[in-house]
Amino acid sequence: MRSTTQVAIVGAGPAGLLLGRLLRLSGIDTVILEARDRHYIEHRLRAGLLEQPTVDLLDAAGLGERLHREGKFHDGFELRFGGRRTRVDMRELTGRAITILYPQTEVVKDLLAARDRSGDPIHFEVSEVVVDGIEGDRPVLRYRDAAGTAQEIAADFIAGCDGSHGVCRPAIPRHLAKTFARDYPFAWLGILADAPPISRELIYAHHAHGFSMHSMRSDTVSRLYLQIAPDDVVENWSDDRIWAELQLRMASEGSARLNEGPILHKSITPMRSFVTEPLQHGRLFLAGDAAHIVPPTAAKGLNLAVADISVLSDGLITFYKTGSRAVLDGYSDLALQRIWRAQEFSRWMTELLHHVPGQGFDERLQRARLESLVASRAALTTFCENYTGLPFAGRIHH
Repeated sequence: MRSTTQVAIVGAGPAGLLLGRLLRLSGIDTVILEARDRHYIEHRLRAGLLEQPTVDLLDAAGLGERLHREGKFHDGFELRFGGRRTRVDMRELTGRAITILYPQTEVVKDLLAARDRSGDPIHFEVSEVVVDGIEGDRPVLRYRDAAGTAQEIAADFIAGCDGSHGVCRPAIPRHLAKTFARDYPFAWLGILADAPPISRELIYAHHAHGFSMHSMRSDTVSRLYLQIAPDDVVENWSDDRIWAELQLRMASEGSARLNEGPILHKSITPMRSFVTEPLQHGRLFLAGDAAHIVPPTAAKGLNLAVADISVLSDGLITFYKTGSRAVLDGYSDLALQRIWRAQEFSRWMTELLHHVPGQGFDERLQRARLESLVASRAALTTFCENYTGLPFAGRIHH
């Protein structure tokens, strides 16, 4: 069965759903394909940190009402090392804040609700997706729907928002694509705990046993992370061991002990950096995790995907309004500028806070960098400017 649309989007994560929303507001037809079922998309746990430019774009897309009502804005964060605590006031240093306690799951639910209201098609549980004809004027997506029926969509453009293991990135000819990657010698054990947070703001802690982090999900639920070995497994971490290690790593002079409670969820996140270039070929454009992966330390993943969409939506809307492909043709170069800046900051923050055992000289240098950061207003301002988010390059058309 064959159908047509203006923009076919592969992937119903935040990038694909937001692109569909922004294009709908400009009267552009889209179809979204997603390999998972809707329940999985709505409930997978992801980071909950939104930069101010992300919030601004969600507002422009008409998706800010619940975010502003339920999201918790904070003005700073706490950095702990050497038994000391330093609160960093981001608003005072930069005039900006970030939003916390609005997880990616909630962003996705808002985007799906908007998609439902628009009536634009979204097909879940598709399989055997094939991207074809991207070098021509009418690329095609072939796939099987949830019932196993063969389907085909012809489009003006295809947006590959299908993640790091999707089908869109490999559709760019191998001899034209370059990839850049770095694997870090540690991973994160993340937990969701039925325990009231001790702070409404994030706490980052550097310790000889490894990095740890504390954040809130609600007034009664905490989200916490521990640095672990990259080959470690969840089964090695009993609840008692997790809490003992968190209490040890988060301890500092004058600080309250973490509130403990039942652990609701455990998962391990590998630490990896990845970028592919270019982000486009013919009429195929990559965005989000299909284009790049950052370590989660600086919470850039979702925000970087939204930054991609700000540029890609600008290019597509400009094309349909004026016929000009200038913005679209420059999408890869423009998006990559911000991607590499985010990669550098994420790498720097990751290496600043994580402990690599057995490297005494590097450990001393790491302590010196931490001391220099908290001692210098200029250094903290630069840090917070990157942390709270660089401006997006794409124009908002709404």
